Amino acid sequence: MPVTTTFLAGFDGAPLAVHRLGTGRPVLLLHGLFSSAEVNWIKYGTAEAIAAAGFEAIMPDLRAHGQSAHPHDPAAYPEDVLVRDLTGLVDQLGLADYDLCGFSLGARTALKGVAEAGLTPRRLILSGMGLAGIQRWSGRIGFFLDAIARFGTIPRGDPAYFAQAFMKSTGTDLVASRLLLESFQAGQVSDFAAVTMPTLLLCGSEDDDNGSAEELAAVLPNATHAAMPGTHMTSVTKREFGAGIVAFLTG
Repeated sequence: MPVTTTFLAGFDGAPLAVHRLGTGRPVLLLHGLFSSAEVNWIKYGTAEAIAAAGFEAIMPDLRAHGQSAHPHDPAAYPEDVLVRDLTGLVDQLGLADYDLCGFSLGARTALKGVAEAGLTPRRLILSGMGLAGIQRWSGRIGFFLDAIARFGTIPRGDPAYFAQAFMKSTGTDLVASRLLLESFQAGQVSDFAAVTMPTLLLCGSEDDDNGSAEELAAVLPNATHAAMPGTHMTSVTKREFGAGIVAFLTG
């Protein structure tokens, strides 16, 4: 099955790449920070597993990532810009009956889209995310802003070394990424009452980068937690990632 790519407009008209694979019930997949649809969903077979199960995998590259626009104008990054882009994409794609899945930054964006922007997917999957990553996001922002500021000089053994290596591997636009991170500073989710759909916290057993997935599952109205192999960086490379998503969507 070939992946097709089209471009839709972000909240300000900036072109956002949307990659699609398969036919059937739509599953909107949001990737993580400094990553892309290719890295999180396509490269390791997750999108293919979802499509083979009878779904259409719809995978946007978030603003400042992948093939989407990387604007350097601060006006292109208002608070909750990714949520604004997300709700616009849902409208443009005509998604009324769909599922929503996000990894790390994508999980945070998906949860805010449901909790605060009125999105109503049939089922919600949050991966690579815990309660601290939702309610105490500023610490992670500071970590990555520091990694960007010291990019190219961070030595092996420094806690930010692997973030630097990942940014190098994905060709991260440091200016656009800094502006995007700065737009998150004021945002957190404290009211989860709207997250009533069945929700799965699918996270690596060694992944605590964004806090405890079990704690996040406990505060959501209709959530369960499932562990899979891997750390924050390696869980998306495992076949269990796609298998866990498919099992939840078809269960």
